[in-house]
Amino acid sequence: MAAEKGSAFLLKVGDGGKPVAYQTVAGLRTTQLSVNGEMVAITSKDSGGWRELLSGAGVRSVSVSGAGVFTGSAAETRVKGNALSGGIDDYRLSFESGETMSGRFLVTRLDYAGDHNGERTYTLSLESSGPVVSA
Repeated sequence: MAAEKGSAFLLKVGDGGKPVAYQTVAGLRTTQLSVNGEMVAITSKDSGGWRELLSGAGVRSVSVSGAGVFTGSAAETRVKGNALSGGIDDYRLSFESGETMSGRFLVTRLDYAGDHNGERTYTLSLESSGPVVSA
């Protein structure tokens, strides 16, 4: 697998339409993705002293976080609206290879910061609600 540029790891938010059209959340300098899974142990006396796990069981989730410079883009405004309303919306992560991951997410944190003579920055965190599909 070839190395990929971090600048090509983009977070996009849907426009609320059917079909969904996505806009890149501008200004993000860092983006992080975590795929989480809970395990269900089915260890018994017949396991020979080794832990056994049940395949396909448990709760899976995807967490996304990012930080960047506020640009006032329409996509940033939509993310802020989702954070204020507690609304779940369509988001997509796209990678340099062309692969994407799409699903519905809740904005669980949105922070703004800025110095007197500096740029306004923000950080955000998203948690998946329902399946996340890789394509």
